[in-house]
Amino acid sequence: MKPQISLLAVIAIAIGTTVQALAADIKVGMVTSLSGPAASLGIPYANGLRAGLAYKPEIAGRKVQLIVLDDASDPTVARRNATKLVLEDKVDILIGAATVPSTFAMAGYGRETSTPLIAISPVSLAGDASAWVVTVVQPASLMIGAVVEQMRKSGVKTVAFIGFADAAGDLFYEALAESAKAAGIQIVANERYARADASVTGQVLKIVALRPDAVLDGGTGTPGALPVIALAERGYKGGVYGTHGLINADFIRVAGSAAQGLVVPTGPVIVAEQLAPESGIRKTALDFRAVYERTQGAASTDAFSAYAFDAWLVFADAAGRALVAAEPGTPAFRNALRDAIASSKEVVGTHGVYNFSPKSPYGVDERARVIVRLDKGQWKLVP
Repeated sequence: MKPQISLLAVIAIAIGTTVQALAADIKVGMVTSLSGPAASLGIPYANGLRAGLAYKPEIAGRKVQLIVLDDASDPTVARRNATKLVLEDKVDILIGAATVPSTFAMAGYGRETSTPLIAISPVSLAGDASAWVVTVVQPASLMIGAVVEQMRKSGVKTVAFIGFADAAGDLFYEALAESAKAAGIQIVANERYARADASVTGQVLKIVALRPDAVLDGGTGTPGALPVIALAERGYKGGVYGTHGLINADFIRVAGSAAQGLVVPTGPVIVAEQLAPESGIRKTALDFRAVYERTQGAASTDAFSAYAFDAWLVFADAAGRALVAAEPGTPAFRNALRDAIASSKEVVGTHGVYNFSPKSPYGVDERARVIVRLDKGQWKLVP
C-alpha cells in the first residue's frame, strides 16, 4: 500500500520549495585597479577575492555573487563604479579599492547610501566618516612602528622619507613622524613623487646629499621600485626600509638586485611556512595559499591578494550573523551586515586576527605584523 501524503504536507513542501527558490543571493561588489599605475596591486586584490569566493561560495545556504569592476587607478572612476554597484547591481556590501584615494572615494559613497565597505587599503577615518567602513589592512602606525623599532636597534639616528604625493604618502609619512620622534630618530627629508612618474632621480639626489643613516621607501607596488633603484644607482650605502605596500611580485621583478636586503613589515602570510606550528594564522595562511593556487593556477607571491581574502573571511563571518536579522538585497540587511562586521570577534585571517568595534575600524593588533628582509628575491623572516 502506497503511503498517503496529506494535503497539508504537500502545501508545506510547496511553500518550503518556493521560499528556498525565492531566497536572495548575497551580492558583493568589488572595485579595484585592473589597469593603470596601481594595477600591480589591483589585480592581486581581485585574484584574492576570487579565491575567497572559491573558499566560501555559500553562507548559511545562500549563494554569493561577486561583481568586480575596474577603476583604472582613478578615484573618480572608483566612485562611479561604487554608484553602479549599489544602484544598478544592488550589492549588499562593497570591497575595495587598490589605492587610498580610490578607497576614500568609495567610503564617501558607501556612507551616503548606507552600504558597508571593507577597505583593502590603509585608509584612516574617524567619527561619522568611519561608521560604514572597516579595513583589513594593518594601520600604518602599527607597521611603520615596527620598521622604526628595527631602525633603532640598528643604530639609525637620521632617516629620509620618499613616498607618493597623495593620501597614501601622507599616511606613511605621518606614521613615520610619530614613531621616529618616540624613538629619537630625526627625519631629514620628506620627498614625494607621483605614481605615474618614470623617475625619482631629483628626489634621490637631494636625499643622498643629506647622507641619512636610512631611507624609508613609502611607495607601494611597482612604482615603489623607483626609489630603491635610484638609491642603488647613486651608490647609497645606508639602510633601506619599506612599507608593507612593497610586498609584491612586480616590485621584486622591477627592483631586481637593487632591493637586496630591503627590510619591510608585513603580515604573517608572507612567511607562513616560517611561522611557529602553533600559530593559528599559519593554518589559515596555508589554506589561502592552497585555494589561491587552485583557482589561479599559480602560487600567491604578494600580500595584496591575502588582504582581499581576509576581507572575504570578515564578510562571510558577519554575513552569517546578519542573515538571522534580515534578507539580502534590503536596507535592513545592509544595516545588519554593518553591525555584524563592527562586532567581529577573533576572526582568524592570513594577515592577522580581526576584532572590530564601532570605535576601532582597524581590527588587528601586534599579531598582524612581522619584519622580513628581501634575500635574493625571497622574503625571509627577521626574528
